[in-house]
Amino acid sequence: MKTKTKIFCGLSAMILTAAISANAKQGLATKVAPNDSTATKTPAKTEAAVPESSVVDEVIWVVGDEPILKSDVEAARLQAENDGHKFKGNPDCAIPEQLAVQKLFLHQAAIDSLEVSESEISQGIEEQINYWIQMVGSKEKLEEYRKQSISEMRQSMHDDYKNNRLIAMMKEKLVSDVKVSPADVRKYFKDLPADSIPMIPTMVEVEIITQNPKVKTEEVNRIKDQLREYTDRVTKGETTFATLARLYSEDPGSSRQGGELGYTGRAAFDPTFAAVAFNLTDPNKISKIVETEFGYHIIQLIDKRGDKVNVRHILLKPHISQDDIDRSKARLDSIASDIKAGKFTFEEGATFISEDKDTKNNHGLMAYTDRETRSLTSKFRMGDLPTEVAREVEGMKVGDISKPFQMTNARGKTVVAIIKLKNRVDEHRATITEDFQEMKNVVLAKEREKKLHNWVVNKIKQTYVRMDDRYKNCDFEYQGWIK
Repeated sequence: MKTKTKIFCGLSAMILTAAISANAKQGLATKVAPNDSTATKTPAKTEAAVPESSVVDEVIWVVGDEPILKSDVEAARLQAENDGHKFKGNPDCAIPEQLAVQKLFLHQAAIDSLEVSESEISQGIEEQINYWIQMVGSKEKLEEYRKQSISEMRQSMHDDYKNNRLIAMMKEKLVSDVKVSPADVRKYFKDLPADSIPMIPTMVEVEIITQNPKVKTEEVNRIKDQLREYTDRVTKGETTFATLARLYSEDPGSSRQGGELGYTGRAAFDPTFAAVAFNLTDPNKISKIVETEFGYHIIQLIDKRGDKVNVRHILLKPHISQDDIDRSKARLDSIASDIKAGKFTFEEGATFISEDKDTKNNHGLMAYTDRETRSLTSKFRMGDLPTEVAREVEGMKVGDISKPFQMTNARGKTVVAIIKLKNRVDEHRATITEDFQEMKNVVLAKEREKKLHNWVVNKIKQTYVRMDDRYKNCDFEYQGWIK
């Protein structure tokens, strides 16, 4: 349940791998005819007997013992179109190749025993959905754009998010030893024409003070009464905890698993949640109601294994009314007035008044994990700021303090905030003296890309690959597919 400061915003630019039918693993020539529940696998030599127009699905590549279906390629193409992703070269060749490369990384991740916990998957999906909501403006607009409900998005993203995290973890492991020196950076940029030196986009540093709207006592009591009712129903044997979690829990990542979080270490949980979860000893008993920053929970023990515990939980979130939000805005408006009057500084207010756990210990300074370097930085491109914050920053001068505004934070909670623009550096051509870190990141990214490319080429040499003849004239990014 513990949320990291990372904002996973690169997911929409990745190809999401589609689920693969177990029945499709029998051979390259497997085809399925439409509207025929008795369709059987056709030997390769009789493949021409099935008209191409009547084929619903087929295995077009095999990588190791994993097939790639025609439907996988079509799903990836549709996802890329929705996300505005462009492929290098012919998409008919590039898409199956990228799916094949993903399988190489996933296979290595399995060999190296890399794992992604259910809590991390749930957290990552929520952060991604919240990022999309910030980008388009509302949940309703996001549902309209993606033609899915939020619930359907969460379900459809689960396996894709897990696989993409495993791929990212595997890549990070492979390039963990890649380093570049200042001399490498100077050498790389020394002979580059001036118009090839990268442009550094407008960067801003922002400080923030937030207040969490106070929920009415009546609403808290309603939530607690609901959780007590669930506990009574399970205790009396009227239903199971897992059933109630699927029906009512507001933790989307675990509700589809009957509330199960998987074997998880203490550090991955909210401290209050962890204290209760790790003290449970009887799987037949349900915990007391636990309050965390995410809402209110009840917990049921499944099993303990070493320093990890597997539990189920049901999460309910109190509803925040407009009156609650307006009261928080009024309080922040008063705080902003006191800061402008010189009674205390914005930084002091952020340290002692703000309820934003990620920034209050850093005097309110916002930070995020850069998508390319995966390093923490306080220098935001405008596109990397939460939409509500970017909207306020747009018209501000350095030192200005905004009016109170409502926003959704990285945990998906509604908060009210004021911000101060600490610094702004307008777009400019990079220089070694002013932008060394950004220029170093460019060189580091190229060296990492080179190492990953070489790893894929070597992995292809060691892996069984077979593809439909139609792909053998493709101009692939990686050598060695055609053997």
